[in-house]
Amino acid sequence: MTFSGHRARKRFGQHWLTDPRILDRIVVAADLRGDDHVLEVGPGRGALTERLLASPAASLLAVELDRDLVAGLRQRFGVDGRFTLIEGDVLELALPFPDRPAPTKVVANIPYNITGPLLELLVGRLGRPAPCRFEKLVLLVQQEVGQRIRARPGSSAFSALSVRLQLLARCSSVCPVPPRCFSPPPKVTSEVIVIEPVPPESLPPLAQALAVERLLTRCFAGRRKMLRTTLAGLLPAPDLLEVAAAAGVDLQQRPQELGPDRWLALATGLNRASSADPGGA
Repeated sequence: MTFSGHRARKRFGQHWLTDPRILDRIVVAADLRGDDHVLEVGPGRGALTERLLASPAASLLAVELDRDLVAGLRQRFGVDGRFTLIEGDVLELALPFPDRPAPTKVVANIPYNITGPLLELLVGRLGRPAPCRFEKLVLLVQQEVGQRIRARPGSSAFSALSVRLQLLARCSSVCPVPPRCFSPPPKVTSEVIVIEPVPPESLPPLAQALAVERLLTRCFAGRRKMLRTTLAGLLPAPDLLEVAAAAGVDLQQRPQELGPDRWLALATGLNRASSADPGGA
């Protein structure tokens, strides 16, 4: 059981969480039961892994990219029949893994340099569901990312990411994590967040989801502009005003002022009006 000679590597975004109180809070937030199958991304030296295996969880599947950590992890935890370790890049692996129970929860101190694509893999995106349906994800992320995910309309942190994630899941904060809780300490404050994907029946239908995605891309590219400017040309001005009013949207507003429900309503109205008007964009 040794990781002697191994040093945290910047290219892998390695910062080992060492504070036992934060590690315990992560496990408590996961609320692991005897029928849970857990996915851990980037176990590192196994501080969180140890606590996950001390829980009632039925199994733990860990994915580690750094080959120099793999031998130590197998030596440390391989005697536990519930533990499986896969060496590789989680972004290049097919989920769920063949011949293994589909994970029900994700618990991880994720590498900050892959946060965006990893969230897309684990939670999905509008119009493209995740390959695995997780009950809950408990993730350690940069606080800035956590704030953007949880931000409310009107906040400076509110963004297209806020809308996407809040349409796909319920998002909440567990606790902030200062740099001193890591070795080596990162230059930013971190945060433990909980993401609970909504059931499939609560997701927007495909056509509506894709319409929202297109609208978010268009409008947040000019987030300082009023919607009357970014939406100009989609419909004749009187029709655009009518659709916006029906959706509860003021075209004087800017993108960060609309909550997820208003984006859904606006995208649906624009889609319907454009389909009815062959001359619409």
